[in-house]
Amino acid sequence: MDYKKVGLQILQLVGGGENIRRLTHCATRLRFEFNDMSKVEVKKIGELPGVISVVDKGGQFQVVIGNEVQQAYRAIIHETGNLEGANKASNKDEKKEGIVSHLISIISTTFTPMIPAITGAGMIKALLAILTLTGVMTDKSQTYQILNMIADSAFYFMPVLLAYGAAIKFECSPILAMTLAGVLLHPTLAKFMAAGGPVHLFGIPVTLADYSGSVLPIIITVWVMSYIERFADKVSPSIIKFFTKPLIILLLTAPLALIVIGPIGTYLNDLVAAGAEFINSRASWLIPLLMGAFQPLLVVTGTAWAMTPIATMQLSTKGAEMINGPGMLASNIAQGAATVCVAVKSKNKNLKQLAGSAGITALIGITEPSLYGVTLKLKKPLIASMIGGGCAGIYAGITGLVRYAFVSPGLAALPVFIGKNPMNIVHALITCLIAFVVTFALTWILGFDDPIEENQLANEDRDSIDLFTEKNYDATKAINETFEVVSPLSGEIISLSEVNDDVFASGLLGQGVAIIPNEGIVCAPINGVVATVLESKHAVAIKGDNGVEMLIHVGIDTVNLEGKHYKTYVKEGDRINIGDKLLEFDADEIKKLGYDTVTPVIIINSDKYESIVGEKNKYISFGEKIITVK
Repeated sequence: MDYKKVGLQILQLVGGGENIRRLTHCATRLRFEFNDMSKVEVKKIGELPGVISVVDKGGQFQVVIGNEVQQAYRAIIHETGNLEGANKASNKDEKKEGIVSHLISIISTTFTPMIPAITGAGMIKALLAILTLTGVMTDKSQTYQILNMIADSAFYFMPVLLAYGAAIKFECSPILAMTLAGVLLHPTLAKFMAAGGPVHLFGIPVTLADYSGSVLPIIITVWVMSYIERFADKVSPSIIKFFTKPLIILLLTAPLALIVIGPIGTYLNDLVAAGAEFINSRASWLIPLLMGAFQPLLVVTGTAWAMTPIATMQLSTKGAEMINGPGMLASNIAQGAATVCVAVKSKNKNLKQLAGSAGITALIGITEPSLYGVTLKLKKPLIASMIGGGCAGIYAGITGLVRYAFVSPGLAALPVFIGKNPMNIVHALITCLIAFVVTFALTWILGFDDPIEENQLANEDRDSIDLFTEKNYDATKAINETFEVVSPLSGEIISLSEVNDDVFASGLLGQGVAIIPNEGIVCAPINGVVATVLESKHAVAIKGDNGVEMLIHVGIDTVNLEGKHYKTYVKEGDRINIGDKLLEFDADEIKKLGYDTVTPVIIINSDKYESIVGEKNKYISFGEKIITVK
């Protein structure tokens, strides 16, 4: 599956880059926020090959892709320039959300950017646990202490990491937000606390608190800062705004953070932690039971982030947490077990392959491919996984299982359950065993509706609905012959690997060649139908009569020119023959603007052919052979 192509298809179906207000991604899904939701073709996106499912919950539109999500994300970012921080809509134009959805959206957007940092730190903690358990290293050695310092830094400076995500969500300056987090963590506050005396700012008492590892104080502070920033922008004269705007923001927000917001946030932090401790002390099995059983529903509804602040607070203050990790471990293993059972029992080859891959991924700790691709569609395996996850969650809660680092729980992350209590890892292993055995047995007993092979094949063989339209194309034509593709323009042939662009150079969009043009005329290299002419006029997609799907992309990053210096002669659906003029471009003017005019000529559906051989390093004219396809 070509996930770069999937990303480009998604981009068109969401209304293009101009409709995207914010785009991020996690381990398995693209997370969009749009300017106009009515422009998004939800059904078509869900039907795209390579898209597992779509979820419109929690204040975000999520496209679930799986482990290759970064390829789709990079393709979108590459094609649109850079969406991060761009295309932001006015708050007045945003669709009103419910309170719960809005809170989940804040948590999700705020926490997503810092996940790599705390995950990496968590894995270092897990590695240290293994090294000390096996006697390779002692916790007294300087090497251990330095590595532990590296791991602790992500949690100690968590307010700084959260400040960045919160600034993205509240649409204010990330740098100033991170500066405010630095204020809360500054060593001077620690000195004041050590001295023990009263501290005043402008005569107003400052409540001293340790903000390292805290969550709520900085999120609330950045939210307040977003309004102060708008005020500062409004009142600052244009000629000196560069100086006055940050001055006003820091002078107003920092004292508020130290005097009012910080203490309130700390109190709320402590209140939430006390509530979790109260529940855990009275019914230690309850939270892991609920998480183990209902985690799949939290993922589907987009509310899986709701417990993350509590878990991270526990990790930063106590070094272990029991809110998320134990129940998620039970749920993830149960999800994997149900999917593996489907792979074993199904007679459908395509479902077998999908379930086998998704099941292993779920056992490792990433469940979205399993959930959206298998269990949610088949229903009974999902029910079995919820029962199995709940049973394992009860055991995890009764035995006091805790997680010592922030990593998605699964077999690959079992080291994060190694800690001071030597039985903790044993309880984690037993939790996994219960989840797997109970779920696998229930899935086998309950069974599922095994789809027949023909339906599955019809589903898997859907053609792309984006770059390659169905118009005027006979999909029954067999691709079983050798044929040649002629050059669409004159110039020097080079290998795709020489193109100064990772997307093309890596061959992720397909195999082919690139041409350094010596004139600005592009003609049809095959007989067929024009599938797409991009609005920016720099690229044309063709579906050939022989089944080949081609993309001619004039220039690198030339989408930014928005059609300037380009002229097209065809439109989508036009019938073309070899030699017909497709477009013209002014190579000299494009080069003056700093753009490379190298033109990749790519076979998009390369995976359907036995071999694609391109000519190399020679000068050619239009009509000469450049690619041989078998």
